[in-house]
Amino acid sequence: MKCTSTSRSCLLCGKMEEKDPSIRKTLIAQCFKDLHLIEDMELVLTLRCLWNTALAQPDDPEFPSLGVFSCMARLLNRCTRDQKWLSRGHNVYVPYYAAHIIGSYTMNKVRFSVLAVKSDVISPLIDLLRGKITWVEQRVAVRALGHIARHRRTFEDIKVHEVEIIKLAIDIASKCIYTIYSEFVSKRSENRVEYHRYLMIKGLGEFEMESKKAESWACQMQCWSLYLLNCFVTKKRSINLICKEHFLKNLCDIWGGLQNQNSFSGIGLIRSLCESEDGRKNIAQLVQVVENICDLSRSSDEWQFMAIECLLLLLKDPKTKNRVTNIAAPFLADLVELRTIKGRRKMGDMITQLLLQDYAKIKYGQVGFSETGSIKEIWDLKVEKRKRDKIISEQEVKETELLVSVLKREGNKKFWSSEIEAAVNKYTKALDLCPLNLRKERIVLYSNRAQCHLILGEAELAISDTTRALSLSGEMRPHIKSLWRRSQAYHMKGLARLSLIDCLMFINERSKLNGNKSSTRKIPYYAMRMLNKQMTATWIFAGAAKSMEDDTYDNGTHKSRVQYRLAGGKMKGKIEEALLKRIPIQGKDEEHGLLKKGRLWRTSRRSKGVIEPSQEGKM
Repeated sequence: MKCTSTSRSCLLCGKMEEKDPSIRKTLIAQCFKDLHLIEDMELVLTLRCLWNTALAQPDDPEFPSLGVFSCMARLLNRCTRDQKWLSRGHNVYVPYYAAHIIGSYTMNKVRFSVLAVKSDVISPLIDLLRGKITWVEQRVAVRALGHIARHRRTFEDIKVHEVEIIKLAIDIASKCIYTIYSEFVSKRSENRVEYHRYLMIKGLGEFEMESKKAESWACQMQCWSLYLLNCFVTKKRSINLICKEHFLKNLCDIWGGLQNQNSFSGIGLIRSLCESEDGRKNIAQLVQVVENICDLSRSSDEWQFMAIECLLLLLKDPKTKNRVTNIAAPFLADLVELRTIKGRRKMGDMITQLLLQDYAKIKYGQVGFSETGSIKEIWDLKVEKRKRDKIISEQEVKETELLVSVLKREGNKKFWSSEIEAAVNKYTKALDLCPLNLRKERIVLYSNRAQCHLILGEAELAISDTTRALSLSGEMRPHIKSLWRRSQAYHMKGLARLSLIDCLMFINERSKLNGNKSSTRKIPYYAMRMLNKQMTATWIFAGAAKSMEDDTYDNGTHKSRVQYRLAGGKMKGKIEEALLKRIPIQGKDEEHGLLKKGRLWRTSRRSKGVIEPSQEGKM
C-alpha cells in the first residue's frame, strides 16, 4: 500500500516508505497506537491520508490488521467526551474522517467488520448517530453502522442497540433534509460552519458549489439511513417498529434524486418490508402507501420494476390480497400488456395471472372485490378478445382493420372540430374492434384518446391510456408522444416527480430520432418549460424551504417564500443546464400552445394519424 498524502506533516509518509516489511508494520502499528495523543494539523493531515487510502483501497488488509479501527475508536471517544479538545485548532475535523475511515473499510469485507466491532467502534458511532456533534458526523456514522449491520456476523453486535438505532435512523431519514437546509443551505456564506464548507468542497469552490454538494450529502444521508433500517428488515427484525404510519407514508417520496438513482430508496425499503408477513399487513392497511406504490408502478422511474414487485407480493398474500386488489386493480389493468422490464419478461402475464386466478369466484359474487370492473376488463382483453382473434377469418380480419382505420380517421376529424367527447367515443370503438396483433395501431389509438382526456381535464384516464400505449411499445423504444402526454397528466395531478421522469425520457428519446441530425436534438420549448417547472418542484429542499418561509435572517429580516423558490431555482440539480449545453431549445414563449384549442393540433402523415402539435402552437 502507498501513502496517498503529499504533505510532510503526514505521520504515515515516512513509515510507508520503509522497505523492510516487518519494520514498516511495526512503525505503522505504533503510529496507530499513539495517534490519539497528537492533535491539530498534524493529526488531521494524517487522518486525511488514511481517509484517501480507505476510499481508494477499501479491501487492502494492511491498515485494518495493524490497528486502524482501535485508533479510530479512541479518537471518536475523545471527540464525543472532550468538547474542549474537539474545539481546539483543527481537531473538529477528526470525527468526520475517523467515522468515514471505519465505514470505508467495513464496506466489503466481513473480516474487517469483525475487527472493527472487536475494536469497540459501535459505541462512539452511536454517539455520533445521536447527534452529539453535528449532522456532518451523523451522516458518516449512519454510513459506517449500515456497512457493519449488513454483515451477518457483525449484525449480532448491532442488534444489541436495535431499538435506539431504529428510532435514530427513522428520525434521520425523516428530518435530515430539513436539518441540512436549516443549518447549512439556508444560511449565507459567512454564517455557514467553516469546517463543513471545507469538508464539502476542500476549498475548491464557492457558495453555489457548497449548496450543490449539500444536496448530494442530504440524499446520501437519507439513503444510508434507509439502508441501515433495511439491514434490520431483511433479517426480519423490528418490522413493527419501522412500520409507523407517518414514516411509511413518506417512504415513496424518498427517492435519492436524479443523480443518485443507484442509491437505496424508500421503495427499496418497502420492497423489503413486503417480504415479511408483518410488513405486508402494515402496508396493506395504509391506502395512501398502496396508491403511491401504484403510481410508481405506472411510470418511467428507475424504481418502476420494484414497485410492481411490491404489488405482486401483496397480491400473493391471501391476507392482504382482497384489500390491495380493491386499490391496485385499476392501476395494474394498465400494465397487463407490459412485456419486458429490467430484463424480466412477460411481466404483464404475471399480473394478469394474479388478478384473474379467482375470476370465477369474482364473477359469481363469491369473492368480495369492489374493483370487479377492472378485473372484468382484463378478462375481456386477455381471454375473450384472444379467443375472438383466433377464430376470426382472414376476410373478417381485413374488414375489421378497415373499419378500425375509418373510426380512427373519424376520431381525428372530431378532434379537429373540437368535438372531443365524440372523438373519445370513436377511438374507444376502434380499440374495442382492433385485433390484439395490431400493436402499432393500438398504441396510436390509446395515445390519441389520452390527448382527448387531457383536454377534458381527465388526468387519471390520460395516465391510464398513455401507460397502456407505453406498455405495448416496450421500454427499448417507448412511444414518444405518450411519454409527453403522461408527463402532462402527472403534472395535472400534482405528481411532479413522475412528470419530471417522463419529461426527461421524452427529451432523451426525441433526441435519438433520425440518428444525429441537429434538428432532432433540439429540446422543444414546451418540454424545457415543463422540465424547469418540475425540477423546481422536486428540488430536494423544496419542502424544507416552504416550511421555513416565516423564519428570519440573522439580521432580523424575513425570508419570503419567493426568496426560497429563487434559491431552489439556483441550487437545484442542474440537469437542465447540462441538457442545454448539448441540445439547443426549439421554440419561443409565445409559441407555447393552448391545450384546449383543438385547432392547434394536426395529424402527421408520417406517423399514420397520430395527433401531434402543430407548428403554430406546440405543447
